[in-house]
Amino acid sequence: MTILVVSGTGTEIGKTVVTAAVAAACSGRRVAVLKPAQTGLAPGEQGDVAEVVRLAGGRVTAVELARFPEPLAPETAARRSGLPPVRPYEIADAAQKLATEHDLVLVEGAGGLLVRFDEQGSTLADAARLMAAPVLVVAPAGLGTLNATALTAEALRARGLACPGVVVGSMPAEPDLAARCNLEDLPVAAGAPLLGVVPAGAGSLSPADFRARAAAWLAPELGGNRLGR
Repeated sequence: MTILVVSGTGTEIGKTVVTAAVAAACSGRRVAVLKPAQTGLAPGEQGDVAEVVRLAGGRVTAVELARFPEPLAPETAARRSGLPPVRPYEIADAAQKLATEHDLVLVEGAGGLLVRFDEQGSTLADAARLMAAPVLVVAPAGLGTLNATALTAEALRARGLACPGVVVGSMPAEPDLAARCNLEDLPVAAGAPLLGVVPAGAGSLSPADFRARAAAWLAPELGGNRLGR
């Protein structure tokens, strides 16, 4: 897969760390990461693409299309800032251009799959359709994740979008009963395999440790060497 969209069932569930882990696991390839809309940061502050580069290594190409200062959905943040929103065709054009120069382009969304990017209600799913790109779903580990994952998977199927699998974005060191059971139940909810389990706190590792461990968190389909649950 040349372009892979990384979406989630919600916000603050580990999409950036998962994106960095995939980039690190594919370190032998030319990798680019594209963030269509970064919200909640002022100019000059480190955003998600910078964090991916820090964790995965400086050889990763980082591109951010737009930045809005308030921590809101992209469409709302763009409207309130008076800045133009990001359109699906702009995301697709940028990703496809990067794909001509890289082996893998990771497009990291903002929040969940159907968060609005513009006043017309365009979403990351619309950009994925333009790119004909599969969408990797990042989900939390605990109670409530099965419903959100099933809804995301249903939205992907309704739009004819492929889902290669689901990754748990932050697995507690001592998971409770729900989190343990969800490792078996998430593939059923998603209708797609479990392709990774990233431990909680992975983003706090040193970049060297992160890169050394990333492959063990991910299945071979994502460049890793993790087998089974």
